[in-house]
Amino acid sequence: MTLDTLSQEIQATTVSGRLDVEALDVTHDSRACVPGSVFVAIRGEKTDAHQFIPQAVERGAIAVVSELPYRDEIVPAWVQVSDARASLASSAAAVHGHPSERLKLVGITGTNGKTTTAHLVDSIIRASEGTSAMFGTIAHRVGDEAAVALNTTPESSDIQRMLRRALDAGCRSAVMEVSSHAIELRRADALKFAVAVFTNLTRDHLDYHRTMDNYFAAKEKLFNGSLGSYPGVSVINVDDEYGRKLFKTAKGDRITYGFGNRTDVGTDDFTMSGEGLRFTANTPAGSVEIASRLVGRFHVHNILAAIATGLALGASLESIAKGVTECRTVSGRFEQVTSPESRRMPFTVIVDYAHTDDALRNVLQTAREVAGGNRVIAVFGCGGDRDRTKRAPMGELAATLSDIAIVTSDNPRTEDPEAIIQDIEVGLKRTARPYVKLTDRREAIFRAINDARDGDVVLIAGKGHETYQIIGEQKTHFDDHEVAREAMESRIATSNQ
Repeated sequence: MTLDTLSQEIQATTVSGRLDVEALDVTHDSRACVPGSVFVAIRGEKTDAHQFIPQAVERGAIAVVSELPYRDEIVPAWVQVSDARASLASSAAAVHGHPSERLKLVGITGTNGKTTTAHLVDSIIRASEGTSAMFGTIAHRVGDEAAVALNTTPESSDIQRMLRRALDAGCRSAVMEVSSHAIELRRADALKFAVAVFTNLTRDHLDYHRTMDNYFAAKEKLFNGSLGSYPGVSVINVDDEYGRKLFKTAKGDRITYGFGNRTDVGTDDFTMSGEGLRFTANTPAGSVEIASRLVGRFHVHNILAAIATGLALGASLESIAKGVTECRTVSGRFEQVTSPESRRMPFTVIVDYAHTDDALRNVLQTAREVAGGNRVIAVFGCGGDRDRTKRAPMGELAATLSDIAIVTSDNPRTEDPEAIIQDIEVGLKRTARPYVKLTDRREAIFRAINDARDGDVVLIAGKGHETYQIIGEQKTHFDDHEVAREAMESRIATSNQ
């Protein structure tokens, strides 16, 4: 595609320079420029990418797309647009041949459950079609090639590039998590979703969205056509109050899911054990027996969402059941810490990503069911420079639903860890129940594992799959799984002395 054609497609306001050259790629990152790249200069909150234009040109950029008028003679061509972020998405889609229009793309949004639902849907696609692509919080993968994810939803140019690669690799379907931040930052623009899934909406990200109404409005854009097109099918959790609200405004076909027989895809009952879940799901295509290694009532909703999505993609009930069964674990989602040391421990250690009050409630209730009459020991904290409104509620829940609550640090970033814990303590103190405060997360995990008795469940919440701590501006290695194993090794060594 020539730069002239591209400029017309993205509705440039003014253009200057040489426009008869071929645009081979689009990027927002000057370091990623190669000969034939179009560099979209975006002014962000912390960095203005216009300062990197010389580097982009040096690496081979043939043009700059900017909201500013032409100002730099070293640039081969300058394309002025009204919205750089929107143009980043539309130009990348155009250069890569609009791959989402040739794939069956699934977008999953909601506060909780996005990652697990994405893994379930991906497993169903693989069972039905043989290969797939998935982009989410933990990793981005095309076929069997994976890379660690930096953002839940990549930048729009990266999404288009990865979807093109998925198409070239023979994928017929792809699934991606779509965060509210990504929607607001236009990363989900210029995408055609075959299916959009809404899991739920609970308090989170209010530091960014300010109100729940604003938070919901961001999610709603995925379903009502605000991003340029609406999905072919909307899969909606109507057990959630915001899901019921969304059902009224979503465009296109809709499939509802939830408990009971009032939904398109639902179940009346389920059985849960430490080995997983079993239930019969009722669907428009008939009933299907589900067996899953995932543990927890909240995973029933995730599985129902995946079943509904599988149906929307045209998968058979047999492939859907196979896909659910083969999705054994999702990193950091009620994941048991296993090792030779753990098999010698008379208690269970669970790591979970829960970092909202609703998610913490869900995993603590599940831990309680797994523990039976034994104790639940909860290690948790709240991230710094993030929504403060959930801190006290998380403290109150931890103290109420666990037998021992240990409050600690969780990515304090530029905030004082002690100040974050003080916010959490407001909720802890409401319960008038004792709790333990240990700012050092490693010390807190060791304390929990050393205090555990036969049959107890130790829940380490907040970081899940993450393998780092962010303190100030520095990111250092820290893995809850590794620290838990070290604590178990230490306990064994001490007992053998």
